[in-house]
Amino acid sequence: MKKTSTRLADGRELIYYDSRDDTVRDAVDRRPLDRTVTTSEVRRDPLLGDAVAIASHRQGRTYHPPADECPLCPSEGDRLSEIPDSSYDVAVFENRFPSLAGDSGRCEVVCFTSDHDASFADLTEEQAGLVLEAWTDRTAELSHLPSVEQVFCFENRGAEIGVTLGHPHGQIYAYPFTTPRTALMLRSLAAHKEGTGGENLFDAVLEKELAGERIVLETEHWVAFVPFAAHWPYEVHLYPRRRVPDLLGLDEGARTEFPKVYLELLRRFDRIFGEGEPPTPYISAWHQAPFGTLEEFDGVVRDDFALHLELFTIRRTSGKLKFLAGSESGMSVFINDVPPEAAAQRLREVASS
Repeated sequence: MKKTSTRLADGRELIYYDSRDDTVRDAVDRRPLDRTVTTSEVRRDPLLGDAVAIASHRQGRTYHPPADECPLCPSEGDRLSEIPDSSYDVAVFENRFPSLAGDSGRCEVVCFTSDHDASFADLTEEQAGLVLEAWTDRTAELSHLPSVEQVFCFENRGAEIGVTLGHPHGQIYAYPFTTPRTALMLRSLAAHKEGTGGENLFDAVLEKELAGERIVLETEHWVAFVPFAAHWPYEVHLYPRRRVPDLLGLDEGARTEFPKVYLELLRRFDRIFGEGEPPTPYISAWHQAPFGTLEEFDGVVRDDFALHLELFTIRRTSGKLKFLAGSESGMSVFINDVPPEAAAQRLREVASS
């Protein structure tokens, strides 16, 4: 992999990740851009103890542009985009309309391919492996920023999720705090460790799932399963068999095997609802241990956390979506219409030949 860092016209960082070591990236951003001005502010909710990012400048962000005006496609002739070069393998840049910025963290966009009409599932294993390298590198780099405590790599796919740019891409949020969802995991981890005399909760969950009926697929280095208490109609958790706290901890075997496993899962998601259905909307989210102190979680250290990916769709059946209504939005109590065992069986049935 070759990494090339440069700057866009307004000063934001742009990084190319190329599979070839002899690739030259010297294109200049020719757009007349002013310096990016953000109004991001993190506010704490005194009752819930969580954080809300207030980012009013995002109201003016690009919204469903036509394909020939896509800001994530390579620049061509007089059509100038966020990517100055005429092609790229993987490109990462600071979001022009970030939810988090400055002392409040950082937001980046990850372009998986220059092909506007592709999806992640269309990538080759080599391309998917390069994306993994980019995620890993950005996790390492962002973890060194003084304002960053946790790095979150994710992809939203589909208009139903709220995606406003059709080009295949994901995002990376670098938070200045430990996110509420991760904090819940760490509290459960601490309680289980204390209550069992040192047993790791992630290890116990994985061991139980391996002995059950919700396994979707398993390989030498990875295990994918529908969790016992799945929140979403079709939800898969992907774990490396060897527990590591973050993407940096994956060994060569897990890195080599990941693209094949992950692409298979994405392709199964697109087959869940049968032929002729539109692409399945999904969220794919990497959960990594925070880089900040874990003192508030008694007895827990970073290596206790287990890196894992959670992949889920909001579509519950053909033509119908799972909405977060009163119970989910008002009380954070999910109601799932699809039994996890049935979801796992369906995901096994649609395995590729």
